[in-house]
Amino acid sequence: MSRHPLPMRDGVAPSYLYLPEGDWPDMISFVVERFPDVSEAAWRERMARGDVVDADGKPLLPTSRFKRGLRMFYYRELEAPETPIPFKEEILHLDEHLVVVDKPHFLPVIPSGRFLHETLLVRLRKTLGEEDLVPIHRLDRETAGVVIFSRNPQSRGVYQSMFQKRVIDKEYEALAPHLRDVQFPFTYRSRMVEGDKFFVMKEEPGEPNSETMIDVIEQRGALTLYRLYPHTGRQHQLRVHLSSLGIPIVNDAFYPVALPCKQDDVSQPLQLLARAISFIDPISGEWREFRSRRSL
Repeated sequence: MSRHPLPMRDGVAPSYLYLPEGDWPDMISFVVERFPDVSEAAWRERMARGDVVDADGKPLLPTSRFKRGLRMFYYRELEAPETPIPFKEEILHLDEHLVVVDKPHFLPVIPSGRFLHETLLVRLRKTLGEEDLVPIHRLDRETAGVVIFSRNPQSRGVYQSMFQKRVIDKEYEALAPHLRDVQFPFTYRSRMVEGDKFFVMKEEPGEPNSETMIDVIEQRGALTLYRLYPHTGRQHQLRVHLSSLGIPIVNDAFYPVALPCKQDDVSQPLQLLARAISFIDPISGEWREFRSRRSL
């Protein structure tokens, strides 16, 4: 048997959950309450197609009894069609353990919200036909550059641990206004916490928990191309740090002020690029470096 009772379909692997504590009269009552963004009619259609099953592959029907601890498998689907993202990823490296990809701006790494097929993970699963692909780190949707995926479950843990232990060297580039009266390179530190709005971070007084080294690559008219080395990995760290210095990254829609959502407008990409990732390979012991071929 395969590991899952449902196969990968068009690059989308089945999702699953263990049914929680609770008292629902049947499965349709549970899924309608658990997934308020999916209509009851949509769940009934999925169940009629046999796309909702238990761990043994037995179909779960609207009238099936709710049973705590049962493992439910289903496909994530979007009720509204996705708008195609008109930028392509590029595979930089592939071996038995890793797939290294150059991600374009605007493409999410994993399915979330209104993005499913237009994500880097699902695109790669379609291209390579591999359900076991898993990103071992993330980039924001707005950021372009190098992303590493694990394709081998047996070695995944040792590569993931490199990011957890911060033994990875990361290099970014950003286009932003000039920062004057500063000696480069220098290190900026601050305490970052969750902001008052969803998905936005802010700084507050206190012990620093984020650190970035900032250097200059070149001047470009009224702007500067910066080289950034994040020594910590806080959400939106580079965007917050440059904004706090008074030089927000060009086309940043979140900092210093969160602007209205641009939805499917891809005309003004955030000028932030994950240029390179380098590390000592935990299996071979060799020094490895992967660099983006994109430019700002």
